Amino acid sequence: MSVPTDSELMQTAENVRERAYAPYSGFHVGAALLTAGGRVFTGCNVENSSYGGSICAERTAAVKAVSEGECSFEAVAISGSGEGETFPCGICRQFLSEFASAGMRVILKDEKGLIRTYTLEELMPHSFKLMT
Repeated sequence: MSVPTDSELMQTAENVRERAYAPYSGFHVGAALLTAGGRVFTGCNVENSSYGGSICAERTAAVKAVSEGECSFEAVAISGSGEGETFPCGICRQFLSEFASAGMRVILKDEKGLIRTYTLEELMPHSFKLMT
């Protein structure tokens, strides 16, 4: 099994974005999450009339991965229906940090179609970690 490139992960995120259920915001998001085990899990945002019951694409993919026993994440590509880069929200950044490997990449596409990569640490430099 070959590890997908950042471009391939982005294409997967763009494809799954089409499945988003966003009748309230109209903003469709897709995510493709690469685990340390080399598996890719996808997710899209799913809105609900009870707004608190909505879930972001990134967390959808993460929950699917964890439910399949994959608890170490290498990268996530995120594609939104708006112009330019769609960054993960604060809740998703914190959620992903729970399972992030060192240097986890966040792959985004800008308004010119160029893929840009950040580390989760850059986007969430002081995430909460339970002290044990």
